[in-house]
Amino acid sequence: MPRKYPDEFRARAVALVRSGQTVTKTAEDLENTDSCLYGWVKQDWMDRGEIEVVARAESRELRKAKRRAQGLEDEVETLRRANALLGSSVQRPKGTTRRSTLLLTLGCRSRSAAKP
Repeated sequence: MPRKYPDEFRARAVALVRSGQTVTKTAEDLENTDSCLYGWVKQDWMDRGEIEVVARAESRELRKAKRRAQGLEDEVETLRRANALLGSSVQRPKGTTRRSTLLLTLGCRSRSAAKP
């Protein structure tokens, strides 16, 4: 498991890089890896707005929303497959919507039927 460094230690390491010291030299002096320090520097750039990215909190919410959407898509696909297997013998719980029923009684065509 990766070692957790204190925020102050990270901030000082990033400050050394920002002052002009190379990442390799700073990582060597602090007995750390280059890749770890590059990650901290990149995060600092993102926090300062020097790189256009989605914020961490927004990114977390976006991942959560995508997982939710994928779950719903999977559920819809499952229902479509069940409907295909059972065919028209399944009685619809609601039948038609009130609006479509009203339009049909008034003699109006639905929008989908009106399109060529």
